[in-house]
Amino acid sequence: MRIGLDMMGGDFAPTEAVKGVKLYLDTVASDVHLVLIGDEEQLTPLLADAQLDQSKYSVVHSSQIIGMNEHPTKALKEKPQSSISIGFHLLKNEKVDAFISAGNTGAMMVGTYYSIKGIEGVQRPTISTLVPREDGSYGVLLDVGINADCKPENLSQFAILGSLYSQNILNVPNPKVGLLNIGEEEGKGNLLAQATYPLLKENKQINFVGNIEGRDIFSKKADVIVCEGFTGNIILKMAESFHEIAHRRGINDEYINKFDSETYGGTPVLGVSKPVIIGHGISQALAFKNMILLAQQMQQSKLLEKITASFKKEEA
Repeated sequence: MRIGLDMMGGDFAPTEAVKGVKLYLDTVASDVHLVLIGDEEQLTPLLADAQLDQSKYSVVHSSQIIGMNEHPTKALKEKPQSSISIGFHLLKNEKVDAFISAGNTGAMMVGTYYSIKGIEGVQRPTISTLVPREDGSYGVLLDVGINADCKPENLSQFAILGSLYSQNILNVPNPKVGLLNIGEEEGKGNLLAQATYPLLKENKQINFVGNIEGRDIFSKKADVIVCEGFTGNIILKMAESFHEIAHRRGINDEYINKFDSETYGGTPVLGVSKPVIIGHGISQALAFKNMILLAQQMQQSKLLEKITASFKKEEA
């Protein structure tokens, strides 16, 4: 298995990316070969200091970097030698099996759409976030940002994608799916929620348990929580602020610490045919390690093959 990693993406690159690679190689036993994409001049001394097993990685030089605030489409077009552009080129041409970056999110999404085929039948790819629960388990919330406006059919498909992710990555045998709403009763909510409910109820590929409210998000009432990206992103950013506030106030709580984005690394783009994982711009060593581990889990569990089979079944 070959996993491509953008070493130049993120606020603390390439230093924290190298630390993340070391953390992964030192703590995870695997036959994964890491393809590190970045400026060789910057990477060489950092990799030498890290004293890594050289058989476990190779370096692909990139002479350009896409900044966090650059226009995604323009940057990809004008910077073919950037680490993100090269990463997608390697993924498209099957030189790597997965690609990870904590760089410009817009460029990652544009690169995904134009370089990687969508899985047939998936109307819109989605991104999710893990939702920590007090017993140590995790739920999945999706969409969390790339689909601010959705149709009911999109949310029904997100439910399938989230269920397969929960089954194969979080090992939940029959994940419960809930529709995020302002009340538990059928018929509650805005027009989107009202139109989505019957689709989820009729969807034979999911275990739909009905509407769930904001107070249920961090409980075990649902393993997969479905909403459009506008609401999902607000919840994600609010949840991340819990950890920031606790940190500022000197509160060290085991549960609140799980809201630190470092603990889950990044999010995969679900609904495309190859593993693409997008990290937070502030990713540090633990986040990079966890993103590599997630890419490995996606490959080993054959998640994308199972998504493809599921959507063939949906269309039949």
